Amino acid sequence: MNKALLTTTITLFLLFSGLAQAASSEVNVYSSRKEALVKPLLDEFTAETGIKVNLVTGKDDALITRLQKEGKRSPADLLITADAGRLYRAKQANLLQVINSDAVNSNVPAHLRDAENYWVGLTMRARPIFYVKEKVQASELSTYEALTASKWAGRICIRSSSNIYNQSLIASVIAADGETAAEAFVAGLVKNFARPPAGGDTDQLKAAAAGMCDIAIANTYYFGRLATSNKAQDQQVVNKLGVFWPNQQGRGTHVNVSGIGITQAAKNVPAATQLIEFMLTQQAQTWYAEVNNEYPVVTGVAPSATLTSWGEFKADATNLTKLGELNRRAVEVMDRAGWK
Repeated sequence: MNKALLTTTITLFLLFSGLAQAASSEVNVYSSRKEALVKPLLDEFTAETGIKVNLVTGKDDALITRLQKEGKRSPADLLITADAGRLYRAKQANLLQVINSDAVNSNVPAHLRDAENYWVGLTMRARPIFYVKEKVQASELSTYEALTASKWAGRICIRSSSNIYNQSLIASVIAADGETAAEAFVAGLVKNFARPPAGGDTDQLKAAAAGMCDIAIANTYYFGRLATSNKAQDQQVVNKLGVFWPNQQGRGTHVNVSGIGITQAAKNVPAATQLIEFMLTQQAQTWYAEVNNEYPVVTGVAPSATLTSWGEFKADATNLTKLGELNRRAVEVMDRAGWK
């Protein structure tokens, strides 16, 4: 075999070996998001790239524990959780590695990413105040902190302190105003509860619509799910409630993200990175907005018509890494205030 033919043969071998490797690539995803809220996108990624995605779903803490037990032998390449606080826990447990991607860094605002790029937000949701329109005027509302006023005694529904969305909300108050002010806020809020915390965010919205309270604090995508439901009883809930964006003259309304990180044990980092970048494309971000009723994290991608109907708002731009850093102090503050 002459030198030119040998070179051509080697080149073709390397080319086809590479293609074969790419075609057989697989990415394993551990996700706390329900299958319906993520699998359609994963299937689309596979259709576009030929990279198979294997999905395991479960509770956030259970998946983090599983990663810890599996250690370096874990098959997981990616971890998806429903909030920044648990991504922080995964990072602190040394379960994630840095995401090296210019596309990620340029597409997602810095406050919606880990300060050291160990995770990145995929979708954003806000935690505003929902009010019963027949009993409360929007002009009566202003900030989260104003809900401690005596006029709201016995009128507020919110889920328990064990819920990480509430822990992150209080962490954001600590970040903004300090622990002493946060403790005074939580004590005043608890004093005004309409009932002992029970149920999830949707339960708070339904309780308000049913007359059990006049104010509910919940994440926007729960309200969006009701707003896009075909069930008459869900529409009745939505029609009774208004959305109020608190703290617009100050730090802005509290927001959180669902997010993703590459595991420390990942066997296929390039494909895992490619999947993250895919989930941040305009196509994927639009899907999230339309199907999940969540706000895009990529600048320039429009929210869905449902989200737009609630109006624009100023979001708290505190780096969400703070929510994880201050989680323990938030829980302690809530415990001292008697928030069950």
